[in-house]
Amino acid sequence: MIAITLPDGSRREFENPVTVAEVAASIGAGLAKAALAGKVDGKLVDTSHRIDHDAELAIVTDKSPEALDILRHSTAHLLAQAVQRLFPGAQVTIGPVIDNGFYYDFAYERPFTPEDLPAIEAEMQKIVKEAHQVSRSVKSRDEATKFFRDMGEEYKAQIIESIPANEELSLYTQGEFTDLCRGPHVPSTDKLRSFKLMKVAGAYWRGDHNNQMLSRIYGTAWLNDKDLKAYLTMLEEAEKRDHRRIAKQQDLFHLQEEAPGLVFWHPKGWSVWQVVEQYMRKVYRDTGYGEVRCPQILDVELWKKSGHWDNYQDNMFFTESEKRTYALKPMNCPGHVQVFKQGLHSYRDLPIRYGEFGACHRNEPSGALHGILRVRGFTQDDGHVFCTEDQIESEVTAFHVQAMKVYADFGFTDVQVKLALRPEPRLGDDATWDKAEDALRSALRTAGVEWEELPGEGAFYGPKIEYHLKDAIGRTWQLGTMQVDFMMPGRLGAEYVDEHSQKRHPVMLHRAIVGSMERFIGILIEHHAGQFPAWLAPVQAVVMNITDAQAEWVKEVQKTLTNQGFRVETDLRNEKIGYKIREHTLQRVPFLLVVGDRERDNGMVAVRTRGGEDLGTMSVADFVSHLRNQ
Repeated sequence: MIAITLPDGSRREFENPVTVAEVAASIGAGLAKAALAGKVDGKLVDTSHRIDHDAELAIVTDKSPEALDILRHSTAHLLAQAVQRLFPGAQVTIGPVIDNGFYYDFAYERPFTPEDLPAIEAEMQKIVKEAHQVSRSVKSRDEATKFFRDMGEEYKAQIIESIPANEELSLYTQGEFTDLCRGPHVPSTDKLRSFKLMKVAGAYWRGDHNNQMLSRIYGTAWLNDKDLKAYLTMLEEAEKRDHRRIAKQQDLFHLQEEAPGLVFWHPKGWSVWQVVEQYMRKVYRDTGYGEVRCPQILDVELWKKSGHWDNYQDNMFFTESEKRTYALKPMNCPGHVQVFKQGLHSYRDLPIRYGEFGACHRNEPSGALHGILRVRGFTQDDGHVFCTEDQIESEVTAFHVQAMKVYADFGFTDVQVKLALRPEPRLGDDATWDKAEDALRSALRTAGVEWEELPGEGAFYGPKIEYHLKDAIGRTWQLGTMQVDFMMPGRLGAEYVDEHSQKRHPVMLHRAIVGSMERFIGILIEHHAGQFPAWLAPVQAVVMNITDAQAEWVKEVQKTLTNQGFRVETDLRNEKIGYKIREHTLQRVPFLLVVGDRERDNGMVAVRTRGGEDLGTMSVADFVSHLRNQ
């Protein structure tokens, strides 16, 4: 007898090996129809998977957290099948699940274009209606290589040849289409209903620009049409909020080909930058950080000692002088260690906290660059705490409080905390990583925080807490981080004298709240749709005249407000007041001050908001109070 234990603790017994689908059917016809996959002893499997031993089983349906990834992966195969039907000779390469969807790369005699997508999507819908069963088979590496090579799938054969010879490979077949895949997949193609192809792009085979350019087709897939429609609506809203579009409208910054991944900040954009920087500088001061400034380039020997050379050199820029090789810093941490090393520190001095608005450069692929959200040159609100092991918990919990206040002040109230654990490759042994990961868990428990763990996503030198913020239209952005590092201080020779007069290496905590200033400002633009709260807005108010007779009073109001520390402009153009109001509303200026003869004669201003609200006529002093409250 084979005993199957279900999630509710109930047991079902079967005389012979049984498939996941058969177990589901034994429970009920509704569950059998809803089953997408199974989870046997914690491992995801197909509904056709045969269980031949006592096991725990959960049936995966569209209510399960794993369902969406399975649907998206299966929809990628659906895409590949449709492409090969419509474009005989097209070779499939890889087709992974990504955030909100999937993509598949194809080799074909010509690049695919957006005009190809409607026909491909229609063919996908046709295959859905054909309701092909999806079956799994297993082959050796050599058998699989020959199988795909005989089909003319040279790219797939190359992928298989890079897999160890002793591994058995799973293949999935639906109708005439077969692909190499770990699975699991939905049991039949009619389970795939809510999807849309989004765009095409170019991608080099295996990411190497020396290889052939492939055609990449992106798609999105969801559990139902309602979710798909909501996602497409969100994309429409995201397009309206695109930080590049708003930056052009508001004259904040620009990018150009002569400096890929580098930003040209205009006065208004730099004004926003300065508000953010000065706010974060106050956070430094209020929480005991000494602000430092370190060199932009350092000898590569230092980067070798720190571990960045072995783990990060492909993302670094280099330069030479007098037969020495230097690297532009991709991170600030080795420089902060050098500051710590100047002078002898006692355990009584710890913790020592350094903060820097550190300019960094990383050699990001050109295809990954995206406005100011993904750049090659950026500035971090970077900080490092040198402390003892006993101080880790208090420092991490204090940082958590700081970070949550900052996010709330900038308008982010939905924040998820995640714990990224040891990656491959990494520095140090498992015992050290156990200690570092447990220290972060303990701090999060002390802070009363719920968190999700991300295996394999830590930094090469230590685990990290990540702060993921949800914006106004539901997108999630990873911003702040707190990392525990037992490695770098020892590698770079940082020491302090403990209570027993022995020299010890401090623990190094890497922390950032907003992360990249460029990226954070881009996120702020999109989160607020360019309608910054008054304290952040590059121009907080515009004073406008109705006729030339009020020009001098307009200038006087502007001068008074500017002297109070506000960012105020005038509009004295010979245009109708309605035109001026519309233009500055489109510029998303928070307050529009209109001056006519009555306002001039009484020393007043008529105040409107960018949302069209009429706040009435008030004295300049009253408006100052109102704006200061804002």
